[in-house]
Amino acid sequence: MVGSLLAPRLRVTPPVVLLAFGLLLTLVPVFRGVGLPPETVLLLFLPALLYWESLTTSLREIRRFIRGIMLSSTLLVVVTAGVVAAVAHALGLDWGSAWILGAAVAPTDATAVASLGKALPRRQMTVLRAESLVNDGTALVVYGVALGFAAGEGEISLPLVAGEFVYSFLGGAAVGLAVGWVMLEARRRIENAMAGNAATVLTPFIAFLGAELIHASAVLAVVACGLYLSRTAPLAISAYTRQQTVAVWSLASFMLNGALFVLVGLELPSAVGGLWTTAGRANGQALGQVVLISVAVYVAILITRLVVLVVSAYVIRAVDRRPYQRQLRTTNRARVMSTTAGFRGAVSLAVALSIPDGGQYPERNAIVFVTAFVVVASLVLQGMALPKVIRWARIPEDTKIVEELAIAKRTAIEEACEALPRLAREIGADDEVLERIRSEYDERLEALNAGFDDHEHPAVVRTRQYTQLRLELIARKRATVVRLRDEKTIDDTVLRTIQNELDAEEVRLGHQRETE
Repeated sequence: MVGSLLAPRLRVTPPVVLLAFGLLLTLVPVFRGVGLPPETVLLLFLPALLYWESLTTSLREIRRFIRGIMLSSTLLVVVTAGVVAAVAHALGLDWGSAWILGAAVAPTDATAVASLGKALPRRQMTVLRAESLVNDGTALVVYGVALGFAAGEGEISLPLVAGEFVYSFLGGAAVGLAVGWVMLEARRRIENAMAGNAATVLTPFIAFLGAELIHASAVLAVVACGLYLSRTAPLAISAYTRQQTVAVWSLASFMLNGALFVLVGLELPSAVGGLWTTAGRANGQALGQVVLISVAVYVAILITRLVVLVVSAYVIRAVDRRPYQRQLRTTNRARVMSTTAGFRGAVSLAVALSIPDGGQYPERNAIVFVTAFVVVASLVLQGMALPKVIRWARIPEDTKIVEELAIAKRTAIEEACEALPRLAREIGADDEVLERIRSEYDERLEALNAGFDDHEHPAVVRTRQYTQLRLELIARKRATVVRLRDEKTIDDTVLRTIQNELDAEEVRLGHQRETE
């Protein structure tokens, strides 16, 4: 929380401040060596963060840009891992260690993208989020194959890697969809909001562990489960439960994001500490050589990402000449922006730290050092450069969401007004009640048809005044019930009951005012 408050004042991104806090905490003796096993990091943080990201990602936009997303989350990861392996091997690492390093630093990090990329245009943000949701699964498959190769348990071959990919992706997606269906049916039958949200919290971990049991992609299982529920749950879950769910997950994701970056800072010294020996060598790799590998790998990652994005775009443009495809085209400036926003994060470090510690992998310390260097350089350098690159890219403002929001509100009100007489008859409502609701809806519809940008239109002015007056009255009512509690006229339980009602109404009106 402190890092998020300080970041705007320091004019840096919150993850950079949180990373620095983690490093500073290592100066306190009690925090030295504090950390979690890599497998625990993946289990505690990855399912929850990926699940919330998948719940709040637009499935329609994923479908629209599915080709680019799949290329970035699969082909780009494999190519990046291969280029990194070639660079690292040319500078002194053996092929097995080089491929492990490539798998660790190849995927972008969903957490870092969500934290640092909030200013990105909607299209680029959607593609990057979707890419980051899937590419961890690709990287973990490459990592598993590379780990076996480095231990002398097999050779890297195209059929082997392809088979691993197919099984991992299909198995993970199947587990995720199955868990999503089961949890949706369970949620339909759970009326208690607290119990329903407890099931929601458990859902990503069930999907993750279920895929782990069959050695499929746990990452893809969580993502598939989240996307399925985001599509099917709106009509199956009560409004009260959903409001509580959003509050729980918003806070949880905020806290987990912050804790993850602080944890990276805490673990960096111990992660690179094994690199230092009295002789200044790292298991046969001189310190200067490892630093050179780190810089070369970081530069290679950026160049590879930009080249693959540009080349794949022009190949698609040459092959697919449909008018629809032309509408999806973007500029090379936008691709530079996407390259800058391709952050590496804690998942990469967790993968590197999960390498078994022992003589079987003699270059483990060098891999961890290079991965830590890439993570820090990515968060700091790219995080600080991204706002300037976004301005330089000059991407036109996307007003599609605003337009669709107005269409949705207008259509919902129009159809509700059409059904109003029938619904009033069914419940036996008085004519006065009917006219009162109809006038409120008509006023709202008139303001929408006028457009809320027209501040001088009488309907818009009245709607804004109505909302503001309701908010002022809520504040007055809240002050009154607090005074009654202080005067011992009412109990604290009564205060909390009324306060919950007032809070719900205030939140609704606040959201309404934000969209006006």
